[in-house]
Amino acid sequence: PRHRLDAEVIRDQALAVSGLLVEQQGGPSVKPYQPDGLWKAVGYSGSNTVQFKRDDGDALWRRSLYTFWKRTSPPPAMSLMDAPSREYCSIRRERTNTPLAALLLLNDVQFVEAARSLGQRIMLEGGASDDQKAGWAFRLVTGRAASPDELVVLRNMFQEQRAAFEEDPAAAAELISVGVAPRDEALDPASHAAWTMVANLILNLDETISKG
Repeated sequence: PRHRLDAEVIRDQALAVSGLLVEQQGGPSVKPYQPDGLWKAVGYSGSNTVQFKRDDGDALWRRSLYTFWKRTSPPPAMSLMDAPSREYCSIRRERTNTPLAALLLLNDVQFVEAARSLGQRIMLEGGASDDQKAGWAFRLVTGRAASPDELVVLRNMFQEQRAAFEEDPAAAAELISVGVAPRDEALDPASHAAWTMVANLILNLDETISKG
């Protein structure tokens, strides 16, 4: 049956196609991106989980399986995508559909950073022409070749976004600095920002985040 992928799978998929996913097995739990002050309202004084402190480096891109889970304040991204609370055994997950899920996938730092890193991969590995790059990205993420009409949409979006970012270099610099993943400084900022927007679009396709 067709349904949206599980919360952990959506995040891991974005990290995988962006090239950020750390596939090391085992080890301690990690604390990826979450809002500052998230635990303060529910933390007990003297507890080591009163304050949320984000990890750095590879810990940010471990599989979601390894995310540290505070029962009284679960990771918001997981909750919005209907991950169980872990307070009791869940045989079947609830599957909701709200604007919050779309806003998360479009704007959360983890997913914007993944789109930025995928945009960099597109420029470095996707081929010579804009069509080749767009087709490479679409196939990488969805698992199928893009139709001619889909390629036109992706190419036009890239060209429009690049023109806009060339007129507003500050906006391009702001977008491609989201997250802490290293960036290839040799890449043209306007083009990188434009491919980031294309990557963000592809990562948010219903076909990308749905099973079947």
